[in-house]
Amino acid sequence: MKLSRQFTVFGIAIFCVVVFSLYLMLDHIDHSKNPNGERIQNGQLGILQDKIDHLERLLAENNEIIANIRDSVINLRETVKDGKMFPEGNMSQGNVELLPPAPALLPIHSEDCQFAAQTYSKAADGVQMLDVYDLLSFDNPDGGVWKQGFDISYQDNEWDNEPLQVFVVPHSHNDPGWLKTFDDYYRDQTQHILNNMVVKLHEDSRRKMIWSEISYFSKWWDSIDEQKRDAVRRLIESGQLEVATGGWVMPDEASSHYFALIDQLVEGHQWLEINLGVKPKTGWAVDPFGHTPTHAYLLRQAGLSNMLIQRVHYSVKKHFASQKTLEFFWRQNWDQDSSSDILCHMMPFYSYDVPHTCGPDPKICCQFDFKRLPGGRISCPWRIPPQAITDNNIQERVQTLLDQYRKKSKLFRTNVLLAPLGDDFRYAEAVEWDQQFENYQKLFDYMNSHPELHVQAQFGTISDYFEALRKSTGMDPVGMNVGQLALPVLSGDFFTYADRDDHYWSGYFTSRPFYKRLDRVLESHLRAAEVLYSLTLANIQKYGQPSDYPAVDNYKLLTEARRNLGLFQHHDAITGTGKDWVVVDYGTRLFHSILNVKRVIVSSAHWLVLKDKPAYYHDPSNPFLQMVKAAESVAKKCFIKMLNFFAVPRLLVVYNPTEQARTSMVTVYVTTPKVRVLNALGHVVRAQVSAVWNDASHAATDLSFVAQAAPLGLSVYQLMEGMEPRTEAAKYMFLQDGMTPENISCLQKMRLKEDDAEFLVKVEFVWYGTTSNKDKSGAYLFLPDKEATIYSPSQPPVVRVTKGLLFSEVTTTFTQITHTLRLYNIHGVEGQSVELCNTVDIRGEINHEIAMRITSDLNSKDRFFTDLNGYQVQPRKTMAKLPLQANFYPMTSMVYLQDSSARLSLLTAQSLGAASLKSGQLEVIMDRRLNQDDNRGLGQGVLDNKITANSFRLLLEKRMSGFLEFWKFPAETHLRHKKVTYAHQGCIHLIKKNTLKTEGGGPSEQAALILHRKGFDCGFSNRNTGLLCSTTRGKIRLEKLLTDLKVKSITPVSLSLMHTHNSDADPQEISLKPMEIRTYRLQLS
Repeated sequence: MKLSRQFTVFGIAIFCVVVFSLYLMLDHIDHSKNPNGERIQNGQLGILQDKIDHLERLLAENNEIIANIRDSVINLRETVKDGKMFPEGNMSQGNVELLPPAPALLPIHSEDCQFAAQTYSKAADGVQMLDVYDLLSFDNPDGGVWKQGFDISYQDNEWDNEPLQVFVVPHSHNDPGWLKTFDDYYRDQTQHILNNMVVKLHEDSRRKMIWSEISYFSKWWDSIDEQKRDAVRRLIESGQLEVATGGWVMPDEASSHYFALIDQLVEGHQWLEINLGVKPKTGWAVDPFGHTPTHAYLLRQAGLSNMLIQRVHYSVKKHFASQKTLEFFWRQNWDQDSSSDILCHMMPFYSYDVPHTCGPDPKICCQFDFKRLPGGRISCPWRIPPQAITDNNIQERVQTLLDQYRKKSKLFRTNVLLAPLGDDFRYAEAVEWDQQFENYQKLFDYMNSHPELHVQAQFGTISDYFEALRKSTGMDPVGMNVGQLALPVLSGDFFTYADRDDHYWSGYFTSRPFYKRLDRVLESHLRAAEVLYSLTLANIQKYGQPSDYPAVDNYKLLTEARRNLGLFQHHDAITGTGKDWVVVDYGTRLFHSILNVKRVIVSSAHWLVLKDKPAYYHDPSNPFLQMVKAAESVAKKCFIKMLNFFAVPRLLVVYNPTEQARTSMVTVYVTTPKVRVLNALGHVVRAQVSAVWNDASHAATDLSFVAQAAPLGLSVYQLMEGMEPRTEAAKYMFLQDGMTPENISCLQKMRLKEDDAEFLVKVEFVWYGTTSNKDKSGAYLFLPDKEATIYSPSQPPVVRVTKGLLFSEVTTTFTQITHTLRLYNIHGVEGQSVELCNTVDIRGEINHEIAMRITSDLNSKDRFFTDLNGYQVQPRKTMAKLPLQANFYPMTSMVYLQDSSARLSLLTAQSLGAASLKSGQLEVIMDRRLNQDDNRGLGQGVLDNKITANSFRLLLEKRMSGFLEFWKFPAETHLRHKKVTYAHQGCIHLIKKNTLKTEGGGPSEQAALILHRKGFDCGFSNRNTGLLCSTTRGKIRLEKLLTDLKVKSITPVSLSLMHTHNSDADPQEISLKPMEIRTYRLQLS
């Protein structure tokens, strides 16, 4: 290598800028249209391209640069130190070599194939929800006073030998945003609820209360003095106040990814541990719109023993009530023993408010909601008001209430009864505390002093109830043994929820898809920043603490980002079911957190890149690494990197933060199409230059090439200006007049490269309207008027065909959709799939929902599969006995269908609603515009649509005996987290690694390491995936996972670090079962 070139590299290396693009809100871009909707004329190519500019490529690639820092900047530093032109190899392994070629066929250990061969879990006397759905008729006869149930009768002497034990559990459900923003709710209601709680619970030691949302509790805690904090601690110690679940929010369970579910749970539990020393025992989920076994598993792994759910299909509740299976052990589908079991209570009636919790007759139960006493602001809709309890009426009132308690108890197997007492934002005024607690205490005193009634009633917490339930069945206080009176074991999920009639809550699976995608973007940013920050702190220990490294400030930014992400998991946030201004508040929080975690990345990378550590300085106004704003929006291709060559070559550093060796397409903006790309050995790399259709303000070109990086490693590429035969320009063709969507614009067939097998796979778009009935589709409900109609735009589409060395694509611009299909001509995951991107603009529509339909010749019949929270796969059955909207399910990361020969999978970068309404067919709702409220309390339609990108990968896998389906999850995660990718099946995935907090709120010397071993299927080909990993039987040594870092200590703990596990195993070797998630407390050096 020439001396002058070495000098040049030395001079530029420490000034090499890692460029990050920032999100601009979509509305900042001018999406102006011709008001008359006139056709673009053939000769006006510039106008045509300008139109296509705003609708081209979008969110599918918006995470390209964010995590490309950690090892890359370290190796860049070593480049300067060693005087080398290229750092040849990866820092994490410390050797000098490029990746070896990936094997054509990955090695598989036979034990790793056993997981998929297992049948779905069902105990001998258990309940499998797939069987329940087949069994039910889903009719809706009038059940009498319990409209959705049946008449309940009992004999007066049934409790003579064992009294009825009643626990009335006061609660206040505080939504962290819905009709008001989080801050407005806190100011107007929540702070008063909590302030009154401290006073009113201390007035009588028999009073109890539960609280769930730590987002509110922590905000209130910061505002109160130490005297009030001590009072709260005394209430907790005495058992009067219980924290249930203890997550940052009560999360949605359909659209949330399991990374975010874990993150908000850890954030809440760590706050409780530091500030209150509390370890929650019981989950409380009264308002999420359907329930997932993923959340049950996460609660169990966090150390909780019990949980409660409420919003379940009314026909399922009725069936469970008739079978007395409303209380059960919830077991994961994939669990062959009882290791995942958690005791679960399903509330039997319509709602969690007082009229629907004391018993089957809401008209009577409402009379025991003493907030509704005459003269108050709310009353009973049945027009029979409550009566204050007096000596004159107490006997009659006790008999009336006890009748409801007894009838409700007949739906369960024990004589222990739960009666929640609360509703949304209850107990905000001191008078309500007095009304409820004083009147109920009179009722309890009368019941308990009359043994002939055979009842013992009291206020209790939710854990008080479960402790009594366990005792009555012979179970130990926290274990999962069935006891003397066995409760059933249940497996499966509780989607799709309906609360009455044909009102299925499948609309919110898609509502506000713009923000659903933004949620995933922050997830990837946050994980990248936390890993980098944690590694920076470990590096600082090695060199000594710098005087002005902003460790505490950065930690505060990370904490705020975790909490904003956690807040958005709330069941009226990620669901898209809040008021317009509340949605904007959520979006603003997400957006600012993206900006803030970039600041953490910049300042951390500054420390790592410096050879002379004492020279470190922190100047927020003039950061060492600059961040460049791109003229792009959150709905467009993001994270571009403008490379202006001038007279010197540029180094491009590609970092792989995953545990797997990776081969992937890298695309950057350059200022000239004459570019040569060289790898670490100085060899020319094939590259493709393409026109930049969406940026007329710069003379820029897309440069694409295939980069390789080792696990947690980097590759450095040199970009030089000059003609290069191996850098080829893409070719273009435009089609417009006379062409129709049916014959040119969308996918028609797929052919497998492996054996040339051809399959029908047709992509088209369809419209749904809303019913003409009184109740129509809204933010929650999907109530279509009929089957979907084919999308037929008023104007023929404009089609741009791109053909290139590394990728080719077809971009079709319809009136409301820009559809792009891209094929990669490269090895590895990207080359095995078809990339689809749909930019949707339905802002001019009235009561329309637009869907993508994929029709294949696979004989899937009525079966298909969706994922649950990106964690596991749930079989589905399309049921003709149900209305169309009931057959849509949440698709957090994938949906697929299969037959005996093949599997067709659609992987998604954002949560949406999906269905398979006919054999071989998939449908995905991409956006919804609805002009009215659906009468679920929101009070508005969904009219704040943004131009929204929906990004997908379409995989066609041929079923082959003895092969491992190794690349579906890598493909899904390449799409969803381009630089924050999860490991594929067979290897251990590092879900997150973040620095833990001290009691003072700053960073500690410890970190949480959360790992997940995925299960996989050996029934599909794993040829030519580009992956280098072999299966490991769930075993991994820490030095391989955390290369170049020394572990000072490692302790196995529960998921959220509340409980420490004793283990005699080798602390340096980790062994996980398929699907298992495990957490370790680390201290690095």
